[in-house]
Amino acid sequence: MAKRDYYEVLGVDRSAGKDDIKRAYRKIAVANHPDRNPGDKAAEDRFKEATEAYEILADEKKRQTYDQFGFAGVEGMAGSGGGFGYSTAARDFEDIFGDLGGFGGIFEQFFGGGRRRSGGRESVQRGSDLRYDLRIAFKDAVFGTKSEISYPKEISCTRCDGNGAEPGTGVRTCPTCGGSGQVRRSSGFFSIASSCPTCSGEGTIVEKPCTKCGGSGRLKKNQKINVSIPAGVEDGRRIRIPDQGDAGPKGGPAGDLYVVVRIDGHEFFERDGYDVYCVVPITFTQAALGGDINVPTLEDRRVKVKIPAGTQNNKILRLRNEGIPQSGTSRRGDMYIRILVTIPQRLSGREKDLLKELASLEDDNSNPKPIPLADLR
Repeated sequence: MAKRDYYEVLGVDRSAGKDDIKRAYRKIAVANHPDRNPGDKAAEDRFKEATEAYEILADEKKRQTYDQFGFAGVEGMAGSGGGFGYSTAARDFEDIFGDLGGFGGIFEQFFGGGRRRSGGRESVQRGSDLRYDLRIAFKDAVFGTKSEISYPKEISCTRCDGNGAEPGTGVRTCPTCGGSGQVRRSSGFFSIASSCPTCSGEGTIVEKPCTKCGGSGRLKKNQKINVSIPAGVEDGRRIRIPDQGDAGPKGGPAGDLYVVVRIDGHEFFERDGYDVYCVVPITFTQAALGGDINVPTLEDRRVKVKIPAGTQNNKILRLRNEGIPQSGTSRRGDMYIRILVTIPQRLSGREKDLLKELASLEDDNSNPKPIPLADLR
């Protein structure tokens, strides 16, 4: 299949400036980015074609040669120097794709090792982070608590110190990749890097695997630790415990443990942020005449609350500083009490007589007028 003109590939005029060329390339490359089109060979081909065109047209000298001699003049120039090395396109790549994330991997795949450090693997691999869901009681969340948890994790092997080799033996440089952990193959003008199949990207091979861990360098263990839960913790809060995740491969640093707090409900109290709500019943005579009642708090104390005469059903009363402690401060939320006026279902003869006497004093209400809904809000 004949190659398309580089200007046609990017959809720009021959007089286009460098910024126009860069914008055109970015538009095509973003749309056909391999990370956004996994397994789409056509998109990958369009990405490669646009990158080849950009490699030539973004470089002033290569562009002049192409304009004068066409493909014959620039044959072998695209990606010259082993993959793209640090050519014009490679230097611009991070600027173009920096806001997409995942730059390093796609750079390595399509542009070779220009950004790699020399001499083997770039860094020691960190262990995986772990998650533990911890369910606690409502009041433990209010006042804080300490809880012992047990969870499975990987630790460095105590026999081989995490390197995977049987004590007395060692590791040797992988003969396939020469210790780099990568192998490369040419695909047109691209040099595509992939993890070495012999050493799985480690760069070294264990001569004799450790008899305790089988060469993995890690062992499974059931870990027990104490976790401090701060007062006022919210449901779903993540508490990070450094270095309590899985050990890293080949002696690498451990990951972190994230404890996710789940809070049980309470029989009487309901939480909203740092405030708590409860429902307290009173008799209809207390509602009409008013009086004092003793309301339980989160600390199981009893606080005297004044009920105003004529209190209506569902009226909300507020108790300041009787709510949830705010983490890291001396402040607390408030408690809100919703009044529930109870109507007796059984009356004694004396109670009926008194109510009838009261009813005779009231105005006739056999034809009540509806209350505007706005008055109830």
